[in-house]
Amino acid sequence: MRTPAAGVTLASLQAGVQPRLEKVKHELRRSVASDFPLISEVNGHLLQMQGKMFRPTLLLLAEEASGAQDPRAERLAAVIELTHLATLVHDDSVDHSVLRRGMPTINALFSHQVSVIMGDYLYSRAMVELTRLDDLEPMRVMARVTNEMTVGEMRQLMAHEPLDFSEYEYDLLIKAKTASLLSAACELGALRAGARERDALRRFGEQLGMAFQIVDDLLDYTEQETVTGKPSGNDLREHKVTLPLIYALDRLTPAARAEVATLMKTAEPDDTQISRVIALVAEAGGLDYARGRGQRLAEGADQALDELPPSPARETLRDSITYVLDRRR
Repeated sequence: MRTPAAGVTLASLQAGVQPRLEKVKHELRRSVASDFPLISEVNGHLLQMQGKMFRPTLLLLAEEASGAQDPRAERLAAVIELTHLATLVHDDSVDHSVLRRGMPTINALFSHQVSVIMGDYLYSRAMVELTRLDDLEPMRVMARVTNEMTVGEMRQLMAHEPLDFSEYEYDLLIKAKTASLLSAACELGALRAGARERDALRRFGEQLGMAFQIVDDLLDYTEQETVTGKPSGNDLREHKVTLPLIYALDRLTPAARAEVATLMKTAEPDDTQISRVIALVAEAGGLDYARGRGQRLAEGADQALDELPPSPARETLRDSITYVLDRRR
């Protein structure tokens, strides 16, 4: 893997495609517009909560790096962001989360029922936009991915014994829930390129997406609420077992493992319990192991880009790997 670029920010990744991202935002606002008052009100809040446009950025960079020259790219990028928003709304509903990026979630501000229906609305709007392209290929990609994400969510719900959750199961989960959409974004950008470029970018997106989720899970152990916009240790509060804990569990003493089991059985663990388990995971090497796995996945993403011809867009995609590994929120 090449020497990582220094000081990579999302703004630096987006600089070369910023005018195109403005078109994506326009497509996004157009596609969710509704005359139904409640939908219109919820949309207003959703667009305020709108994320960093990382997935649309990857799609546009992939389109340029692959040489696809696809005039539909901005609309496809809006479809990716709509789908991403839908997954966030549904995730918040399933988890009963009250905050997202420091703002009230849809289910907190409106209701759980509105949140579920709004997620469905966003998915349906994405499908409407795809059908307007009159091309089955992007629909095939998105149908496959939305199915994978749904199965991934179900896989998480069915994990009844959190302390028995294996690294293999964790990989299946993050590949489905997170990596599949980043992979789709990169693949959709290359739909009109050659098969080699399309496959390389699909693999790049998948490896990057898995690294992205591992870093996100690490942040839950290492960053404070003021940085992430959500409580530190929130996954533990929700009894979610992620890679740092999975690795640590087999290396804990019976007494330490019993502390973790007690936390998992406590409906609302307090800050002392959370801090204690975070410390145990760190002492057992769980954080270092997760960082190492993220780095190895990043190397795989970097290698996939070697199959693309040299271009500024390809190098910006390489910079996105550094951004994913170094991000703090």
